[in-house]
Amino acid sequence: MDHNVKKTALYKSHIKLGAKMISYSGFYMPLQYLSSLIEHMAVRKNVGIFDVSHMGKFILKGKNSYNFLQYFTTNDLSNIKTGQAKYSCFVNQLGGIIDDLVIYKISEEEFLLIVNAANIEKNKKWINDHLNHQNLTFIDSSKEYSLLAIQGPKSLSSIQKLTNISLSKIPFYCFEIGKFAEIDNVLISRTGYTGSKGVEIYVRNEYAENIWNEILKIGESFQITPCGIASRDSLRLEMGYRLYGHELSEKITPIEAGLSWITKFNKKFIGREILWKQKKEGNYNKFVSFLVEKKGRIPRSGYSFKDEKNFTVGRVTSGVYSPVLKKGIGLGYITKNNWNLDKNSIFVSIRNRNVPIQIVKLPFIKKT
Repeated sequence: MDHNVKKTALYKSHIKLGAKMISYSGFYMPLQYLSSLIEHMAVRKNVGIFDVSHMGKFILKGKNSYNFLQYFTTNDLSNIKTGQAKYSCFVNQLGGIIDDLVIYKISEEEFLLIVNAANIEKNKKWINDHLNHQNLTFIDSSKEYSLLAIQGPKSLSSIQKLTNISLSKIPFYCFEIGKFAEIDNVLISRTGYTGSKGVEIYVRNEYAENIWNEILKIGESFQITPCGIASRDSLRLEMGYRLYGHELSEKITPIEAGLSWITKFNKKFIGREILWKQKKEGNYNKFVSFLVEKKGRIPRSGYSFKDEKNFTVGRVTSGVYSPVLKKGIGLGYITKNNWNLDKNSIFVSIRNRNVPIQIVKLPFIKKT
């Protein structure tokens, strides 16, 4: 065991349940318990529970916290209310994505930032380098808090008995703070990453195991299924959600990544001029989503897109077998000088064979 790899507060619980553990973003995380297929379909048809405590959790406090986030993230926070959240991203001076994140407005002067586990240290440095003595308090709470995600069409009804907060009345991308499983000050949000109905629960580490066990206990009658990161990946891909390190990086802008909807040019923000020029001129690699109709052919990250003459015209960033569609699906980029190719003349190279693909709009499936 690598002692440099961190463990979440629920590590022993995963071992007890027989999870296959792997190193992921610097943490030992459950890859799967029974099988990724079973776990995937549990979330699509019933309810599953994930430990996603590896995610970074930052607190930004102070009178200038809104102004700081408004300038250093791309989405517009001017209309966000206390109890609401927004998806956004940090970009550098060249418009490249430092990280994508979810911003929760706790109060007028306090925000919770949820960032990717692999980027915790990078984000901390970026924020600290730009605080500029603005009378702001920045706290990294990543090691103190756990994060559970309960996802699936029956997720809300299955755990409603554990809280007096009406879960079904929390709008999407909103949250409430209250009592859950007899624990006070638990943040419950509706900002899932699977495309299925669900909630996320933020709680201090010392209460995480108790809440995990209470959910599984009450979930026996609902057949709540513990799920690992393998099914989390296939679930997010069916919705076309981007993943940092695959569809997103410091060499990729939100315009290129198809995230213009979280890039608001009605405000000033770092990298704005470069991104506006890029959007206006249209000179960038094109984000695409595609199906592989041929049975048994699954695209994978790093595979090449080819044209009819076998020239490389782009690359796959994520690919997986879709348990719902029962075929291969993927995301990737077509290089800017190949934008005008006929959609029917693009292939993906799988095991040195060019397999036809169908470029489609996202999401691949409807939300459940």
